[in-house]
Amino acid sequence: MLTHNLGYPRMGNHRELKKACEGYWAGKIAAHQLEQTAQSIRLQNWQLQQDAGIDWIPCNDFSYYDQVLDTCLMTGAIPERFHPLVESNVAKLDLLFAMARGYQQNGHDITAMEMTKWFDTNYHYLVPEFRKNQQFTCFHNKVVREFLEAKQHKFQVKPVLLGPVSFLLLGKEKEQGFNRLSLLDNLLPVYFEVLKQLDDHKAYYIQFDEPCLSLDLSPQEQKAFTSTYQAIKSKFPQLQIILANYFECYGGNLQMVLQLPVHTIHLDLVRCPSQLGDILESELVRSKTHLSLGVVDGRNIWKNDYQQSLQLINTAMEKLGTDRIWIAPSCSLLHCPCDLDNETSMNPEIKQWLAFARQKLDEVVTLKQLAGVESFAVAEEKLLENTQCIEKRKTSTLIHNADVQTRVNALTEKDTQRNSSFKIRKGLQQANLQLPAYPTTTIGSFPQTTEIRSWRAKWKKKELSDEQYNELLKEVTKKAVSWQEDIGLDVLVHGEFERNDMVEYFGEQLAGFVFTENGWVQSYGSRCVKPPIIYGDVFRPEPMTVGWSSYAQSLTSKWMKGMLTGPVTILQWSFVRNDQPRSQTCAQIALAIRDEVLDLEKAGIRIIQIDEPAIREGLPLRKENWPQYLEWAVSAFRVAASGVQDDTQIHTHMCYSEFNDIIESIAAMDADVITIETSRSQMELLQAFADFNYPNDIGPGVYDIHSPRIPSRTEMIELIEKARAVIPAEQLWINPDCGLKTRGWKETEFALKEMVQAARELRELIPV
Repeated sequence: MLTHNLGYPRMGNHRELKKACEGYWAGKIAAHQLEQTAQSIRLQNWQLQQDAGIDWIPCNDFSYYDQVLDTCLMTGAIPERFHPLVESNVAKLDLLFAMARGYQQNGHDITAMEMTKWFDTNYHYLVPEFRKNQQFTCFHNKVVREFLEAKQHKFQVKPVLLGPVSFLLLGKEKEQGFNRLSLLDNLLPVYFEVLKQLDDHKAYYIQFDEPCLSLDLSPQEQKAFTSTYQAIKSKFPQLQIILANYFECYGGNLQMVLQLPVHTIHLDLVRCPSQLGDILESELVRSKTHLSLGVVDGRNIWKNDYQQSLQLINTAMEKLGTDRIWIAPSCSLLHCPCDLDNETSMNPEIKQWLAFARQKLDEVVTLKQLAGVESFAVAEEKLLENTQCIEKRKTSTLIHNADVQTRVNALTEKDTQRNSSFKIRKGLQQANLQLPAYPTTTIGSFPQTTEIRSWRAKWKKKELSDEQYNELLKEVTKKAVSWQEDIGLDVLVHGEFERNDMVEYFGEQLAGFVFTENGWVQSYGSRCVKPPIIYGDVFRPEPMTVGWSSYAQSLTSKWMKGMLTGPVTILQWSFVRNDQPRSQTCAQIALAIRDEVLDLEKAGIRIIQIDEPAIREGLPLRKENWPQYLEWAVSAFRVAASGVQDDTQIHTHMCYSEFNDIIESIAAMDADVITIETSRSQMELLQAFADFNYPNDIGPGVYDIHSPRIPSRTEMIELIEKARAVIPAEQLWINPDCGLKTRGWKETEFALKEMVQAARELRELIPV
């Protein structure tokens, strides 16, 4: 029996990579200093996995930005607009960052690649772009370099590659008339070249991540997997391929997968424990294929239940023996914080229920020991301690609140309904709000400057009193409101300077949540978040945002938006308790947000935005499970939003999602205005709303805030005109595609002034 890991967090225990990347982008450190930081993180990660007792350690799981983007460089899948940078011999590191973030210097103005969610996680990947008859080349040998680096330091590693079929399926065709899978024959030679180099350097196990095997695949897509892995086996019979799928069962792809000529098949037994029985009853039992049992949760932070995991391991051992079994996390530990030992102030009772990435390595090794392959008395002690901890959590008085459970059980259909239809509401809202055509607004947050972050740090360290901190925040809020008035925005926001994160801020004020000091998880690029931990029943002890929204509204005669995060997003972007259905936890959060919405309305805030960027992300990977999720997710939003009067306008915001398949559910949310990300996709995402004849108002983003490049007024007008070609003008709002928290003030000021002027030009030129 062997242990292995599928991947490890790459930001470092204290976000060293984030700080180094941002220092490099700002010109504060040189490339070699960034590379030194990266190497240090890789070596530390390999060392701690070796020290934990992991038999086979992953390499090439490190990335400066994103593993899919790395694969684009490996295969030379570089969009045409970046070719001038290649021809001018821009360093590969700078090319990678340009593809991720856009490039606006040295006479070039190049838009970034599109970004979207990695399956149902809050991690984002860069979307590959494919064209008919596209050719590929072995452009970047990062995977080989990192394998040799690990070998040089005497680590036993297996290279991790994003599989060629998933790489194609995760991308987009950028022209009509072809299927990206038709590029497989052009792509595979690059993979063969990489595998040959790894083989020449004595690689033995190769992990191919093919997460698209968790999706509903067509016969053509299944055939692509079969032909690909037959070709790899034919060319490299000596390489031992570990096929890794995660986040779901293999489902309808199982029989095809079981026929693939691979050494080991990885199973996510956290998300789908039932698949083990199906596989053990298959022909696999009589073959020589190994099974990797993903029994330690790579997506959540709860301590493993050893008894539960051992049942699965023992079931597999009865059929396969021990030497055809691998023990592993369910997926890459990229989605977990680094080390629970970094948490020094958490409630000890709650802390004992948790395991972060480093602790999960120990769990994998302990499970191998407990399976009886090796006899360790210490492991038996760990089993007893684990069993006691699991039982204590079940009976803890911290978790359950009877009043919250009663309130959820009392919810009815009426709680999910507005008083009147959107058509009636829109007339009342327009009469009340008196907004112009193409009303302009922003999504909510303004730049969180170094100065503001320093105030927050000092306040948390008690170096600033509550009064001093609030006075400083009031001053920047006042300036932001005045500036918005000056440039002519129609609906203002207070800037959210008091907020650290759109989920963390609310979780800190809701009962049932606990927070970490260093529980950082990568979201995209250098962007890290500290997901709250929902450990118990959720309720709102007191108002959370009313004070700041009321203060901001008192500074202006224009309308001020109240800004809230929606229940599904709070759920999805937290580490969620695993002792009750997610739908029940979401309903608890929805009631808490409903209370806040009603208090904002009472305070005179008549435009309230309830952000739900994660509603698409939470969609189950199997379509058969969609209706159940969408029913409770849409219901949760409507519970949060539906208590207000008809003339109070409810907005919601979503970003980096494909809406085509769930557009009916988006409409069923019945928000008066929805703002969406469309700038990177050049308004492609808007087509779903047009095809559906979406009835409510829409604000398609015209400014890509995830890139440092500043769009011109002409560019924004062109995007708005694209939107107007498919959506009636009277339904359109003008806004950036997301909050501006991560941007600098200089670029924000310029871009928003141009956005306001673009709207004004359109009002003059286009009759509404």
